[in-house]
Parts: sequence; C-alpha cells; structure tokens
Amino acid sequence: MASNNPDREEEAAAGEDEDTGAQIAPIVTLSEVAVTTGEEEEDVLLDLKAKLYRFDKDGNQWKERGTGSVKLLKHTETGKVRLVMRQAKTLKICANHLVVPSIKIQEHAGNEKSSVWHASDFADGELKEEMFCIRFGSVENNKKFMEMIESITESLGERKEEESEDVAAAAGLLDKLSVDGSQKAKAAAEEVAAKPEAKAEQSAKSEG
Repeated sequence: MASNNPDREEEAAAGEDEDTGAQIAPIVTLSEVAVTTGEEEEDVLLDLKAKLYRFDKDGNQWKERGTGSVKLLKHTETGKVRLVMRQAKTLKICANHLVVPSIKIQEHAGNEKSSVWHASDFADGELKEEMFCIRFGSVENNKKFMEMIESITESLGERKEEESEDVAAAAGLLDKLSVDGSQKAKAAAEEVAAKPEAKAEQSAKSEG
C-alpha cells in the first residue's frame, strides 16, 4: 500500500541509505607484482605502429604475425640494437632479433608503405631465419624505419672494419715481438755457446 505522507517516504529512504560504519574485509587480498618487459636497460630509438608479416616457405605465402608497436632498442651497456615488436592487445612478441650489419632492408615491391628484410629471429623461443614484411600507415613512417635500420647497420659495419684493422695491427705487433724475441734468444744462445770456447782458448794460451 502506497503512503500518502512524503515525509515518511523520505525518512524511510534516508534509513535505507544510512551508513552503519561497518567495514567488510575483502575476500581476496591482491599483492602488488612488479612487471618487467626485458626492456628496462634499453633506450628506445624508434617506436612506430605497424602490421608485421612473415613469409611461410611451406605455403609460399605471407602470413600475418600481428599488429602493434615495433621498436628499435639500444642496450645502455653493450650498445647492441635489437628490433622488438609486440601485438597490441596480447603483448605477445611477434619479432625479436638483433640488428646486425648483414641485414639488408628494402622497400616492398609496389608498396611504398612496406619494407622487407631477412633476420635470425628469436620471437618463438628458438633462433630461426625469417623473412619479414612490415607495413606502416604512412610512407613517411616506412622511410623513417628503413633509414634508421640502414644507419645502424652501416655504423656497425664501420665499427666491425675498425675492429678488424685493430686485430690485424695487434697481430702484426705480436709477430714483430715474437721475431724480435727469437732474434734476441738466438743471440743469447750464441753468446752462451761462445763462452766455453773462449775459456778453452784462454786456458790453452796460459798453459803455453
């Protein structure tokens, strides 16, 4: 039966909403967990949205690996650069490989927004030779990506040549040292061998 007194209805409503002060403990206690991505010791050189494909040799066709963020990360201590791409929703890794001098990147035929390259990839937990194709939302982003990869590989190639020259110079120095050492050792041996002869000669003169 509906009440005709609005005051009583307000009192009843107020009684229903009244805070009793009782505290209810949560059924499950969640503790804070630190999440690591493996990128904590790396600086981001490039971060772009894209769609990645890998070439399936068995099916002789391109297969989509995922849509997400592709990054070029440089390790703060070693200086090594790697390419990492994760799917946008699941954060599953769909590409993970080092950028090395042997990588040759080029524009995908007929599409200025895409580029292709080969790499030894570790996204699936084992090292595999893969052929990738990446497609960006704009020609500018694809150019930016390609130029950054080319810049890194050229820099690594120059560094490798310098290291080779240093190794060759060090090897030459070691050879020189070993030759000098051999000559000195030979001279010392000849000197030791000559001493008994000199003593014998001096003894014979004294006896005569």
